[in-house]
Amino acid sequence: MHASILAPQRKKAIILSGFPLRKFKLGVESSARLMPMRGMIVRMLTGALGTAILLNLPFPIAGPVPFWRASFAWVALVPLLLCLEWLIRSADRARRWPFWAFGAGWLCGAVWFGWNCSWVYQTMHLYGGMGVGLAAFSLVLFSLFLGFWFGVFALAFGLAGRALQRRGFASSAVFGVAPILWLGMEFAIARVPSFPWDELGYTQVDNGLLTRLAPWTGVMGISLLLAAANALLAAGCAASSRRQRKIYIGTWVGLVVVGMSGFLVRPSAPAPVATAMLVQPNLNVVTDDVWVGAQWEQHLAQFAQLAQAVCNQPYYAGLSQNSALQQTQCGGAEAQLDLIAWPESPAPFRERDPRFRQAMAEIAQHEHTPMMIGDAGMDMSPGANGALAYRIYNSASVIAANGAFVGRYDKMHLVPFGEYVPARQLLFFAHQITQQLTDLDRGTERSVFRLVSPNGSAHRYGIFLCYESIFGDEVRQFVELGAEALVNLSDDGWYGDTSAPWQHLAMTRMRAIENDRWLLLDTNNGVTSVIDPNGVVRQSIARNRVGVLPARFGYENQLTWYTVHGDLLGVACAILSVLLLLWSTRVLVGAVSRRQR
Repeated sequence: MHASILAPQRKKAIILSGFPLRKFKLGVESSARLMPMRGMIVRMLTGALGTAILLNLPFPIAGPVPFWRASFAWVALVPLLLCLEWLIRSADRARRWPFWAFGAGWLCGAVWFGWNCSWVYQTMHLYGGMGVGLAAFSLVLFSLFLGFWFGVFALAFGLAGRALQRRGFASSAVFGVAPILWLGMEFAIARVPSFPWDELGYTQVDNGLLTRLAPWTGVMGISLLLAAANALLAAGCAASSRRQRKIYIGTWVGLVVVGMSGFLVRPSAPAPVATAMLVQPNLNVVTDDVWVGAQWEQHLAQFAQLAQAVCNQPYYAGLSQNSALQQTQCGGAEAQLDLIAWPESPAPFRERDPRFRQAMAEIAQHEHTPMMIGDAGMDMSPGANGALAYRIYNSASVIAANGAFVGRYDKMHLVPFGEYVPARQLLFFAHQITQQLTDLDRGTERSVFRLVSPNGSAHRYGIFLCYESIFGDEVRQFVELGAEALVNLSDDGWYGDTSAPWQHLAMTRMRAIENDRWLLLDTNNGVTSVIDPNGVVRQSIARNRVGVLPARFGYENQLTWYTVHGDLLGVACAILSVLLLLWSTRVLVGAVSRRQR
């Protein structure tokens, strides 16, 4: 009786206060429904941003990566993996969990690419002629486009984990698929948007132990190992029992200790037997593309002077116009010059220009030394109306010691929005956005050039240009064709004073390791370097200065497993990822069908 008296009074009080009981109940129910969404947002932001921040730390920012920062590669993926595992466990309470999983991955990838490749803004604004707003917008679109693939990885991991959960596997067991899916994602980025920039394995380029995988698996083998270590730690953090936690985390600690000890390993490298002059002209990429009047003679005289520099210091040689070149003093040992290289640069060098051909022939003849010169190649053919059709390439001309032009390599992998417009019919407005955008044609053949040194020995060189050094599966083909040494002619001036030149150097070093070759990196404004077959930078010139590097290097003939077979590991993980995704979809669709019956 007492309760029956109080109930009407409580209801009346609620009504009088302006909050009817029915609305009050609905409000409570609404608040209960919002709680999981708030939890998912917090988890998503923590996991996505945590991994995006940690994943940036082990990559170059303004120079070589110190030991302590490289160690973050062993933990960087853990926040995202734990976030995704939590979403899998919460799937019964959140019907839209696949959306949240994809969103977490996409956000992580977009933030990571935006930070890691922030040089895109400077390139577009300072050198591409874009305004501040358009340059920033370009970076955002770039980051969202590439970050999408992180979203695909996260969604695939979520679906696979949910399917394994349905089949009775422990929650920590779902982390076993993460390394395969991660490598499948790296392979997809390398092939579809064709931008394998700063893959996870590059963080260990100074690790003398882990890089021993590269001649067998390429950089992707190192990525797979690091992804597996991250998955192991995440499994330990998510394990339900204390015993499992100890086993997983203890194994992870042992793996990290052994793996990081590789930074103390210094593999022995073969002694150099040859010398090359690598010219670093430090030309302005915006203003030095046209040499008017006397400028042509002045720049060519400087080039000849650089080519005649005495190698009297191990890193930087001073200029001396009257010095003899035939016997050079490089690092304390006399050596005869075997090659002169001029990088990809804004210099107005045109292969068909008679002035250019004569000037290069005279330098080669005077020094009795073969040369490799970054220039613009051109082919002419009859057009449809009888007029000549021109095809222009970003090229490297090869000149024999007698001054004869013996061949030309045309760049095959062009820079999108820098050397060509992808999907031109769709992006017809691109030329109106950036002032510096030009369309070049793609080369069709990877060439290896046989050059004779002044001492009579003949060796084969593989040349590739700038951006092409990030494609391991393409660079290896030069070695497979017989290259005994590799030369990368590059112009990193388009990146400005950003992290990009250092990132480019790290990736180029991995090409030397994968193929067990000496690699000469000759750049317009740094970092011009000599890289031994272990990926160690033996010599270099400081950035943003005119100079010449007396590069001591050697020749190798053996072929590594990776050189012959390429990215087989990446192909295998991509296939397994697709099969795993199909199986997961089938399991989950079957579960939904049974529930509906």
